[in-house]
Amino acid sequence: MNFFSNLFYQYRKFLKALILYLVIAGPGLIVMIADNDAGGITTYLVTGAQYKYYFLWFLILLGPIAYFVQEMTVRLGAVTKHGHAEAIFKSFGPFWGWFSLLDLVLTDWLTLITEFIGMTAGLSIFNVPPVITVIIVCIVMGIIVIQGRYWTWEKLAIFFCIINLIYIPAAFIVHPPVSDIIYHCVVPLFPPGGFNSQLFFMLMANIGTTIAPWMIFFQQSSVVDKNIREKHIGLGKLDTAIGAFFTVVVAIFCIIVTGTVLYGVPIQSAAQAAIKLMGINKYLGSFIAIGLFDAGFLGAICISLASSWAFGEVFGWAHSLNYKIKEAPWFYIFYFFAIVTAGIVVLIPHAPLILITLFVQVIAVTLLPAALTFLIILLNNEEIMGEYKNTLSQNIINISITALIIIVSTLYGISILFPKAF
Repeated sequence: MNFFSNLFYQYRKFLKALILYLVIAGPGLIVMIADNDAGGITTYLVTGAQYKYYFLWFLILLGPIAYFVQEMTVRLGAVTKHGHAEAIFKSFGPFWGWFSLLDLVLTDWLTLITEFIGMTAGLSIFNVPPVITVIIVCIVMGIIVIQGRYWTWEKLAIFFCIINLIYIPAAFIVHPPVSDIIYHCVVPLFPPGGFNSQLFFMLMANIGTTIAPWMIFFQQSSVVDKNIREKHIGLGKLDTAIGAFFTVVVAIFCIIVTGTVLYGVPIQSAAQAAIKLMGINKYLGSFIAIGLFDAGFLGAICISLASSWAFGEVFGWAHSLNYKIKEAPWFYIFYFFAIVTAGIVVLIPHAPLILITLFVQVIAVTLLPAALTFLIILLNNEEIMGEYKNTLSQNIINISITALIIIVSTLYGISILFPKAF
């Protein structure tokens, strides 16, 4: 009898913990999966086509990097009740505050353009004109935010996160060699030809898709808007870890698809990969196209909010999804201005979309090291963080990650500006 009583008690305890997690879950899951946006999906598909499975072990290592950076935003947001932009202004003053804010807004807007590029390209495969895609996307993105509840927005975002997993069944369609994939996941090998400039470029590109400035700002503001408290930090970190896991899984399955079917085929974009795969298997090509649109849409709804939250925090505007438009007019005006103007740029004939995409990478280089440095300094401020400040082991890990990203991001920016440097 005691055995069954204890079993029932453990079941009740587990069920209670699961329900509490489902209530807290969202910010970490969304920010991590949204990291696999249109640019990220393109990077993974091109990586698979160029290097088959040789990057799988490398991507597995990138998951913990994303987690250790983003879990700091959970603690900082839950303890301070401030978004990242506001925290920087309060702790570092107006100069660094404006530097971070304006750099973030510019980078986010340019990244929004790349998301619209991905969405229009994805639906163009189904013969949907770009102008129709832009109009429908702007309307849907507007409907999602004006309903006046963060919880509703979050559940809709999680729905699009689930669609982002479409690359998993796509990989099974191509019947990949499982043993070969497992081998490349656990054995760190570089592809034939050794370490050259092209390989270096792709390594940096994959790192660049793992952690982005908007993710830091978005998750911290999301934690605040959802009203996550100190007692929920453990579940918030679990949520972030689960999100990091799925980020890596989607990236791996993207590489498996093109590495199995398109290895050696010169492709430059996810849309181009989808078209080629459509000729091999219409369902496979359709999955990739749908996934590209979803990746762009998911990235767009998160990136646009990151900027709106940051501006609201700095200017003291009402800046919560729990407010109606009349209660937070400037928050929503900025949101709609960003998405509409980004969509219009994509529709401009002969717009330098490739140049914009590359420019996003360079601009991001200037913000990411600063954002990571500010984040670590804030997490070491005992007056702000109290018992939730970074431990010695967390500092060693995060400072190492930051140093690595600073070096690699800088080299990545140099390689884009000066292609022959490496």
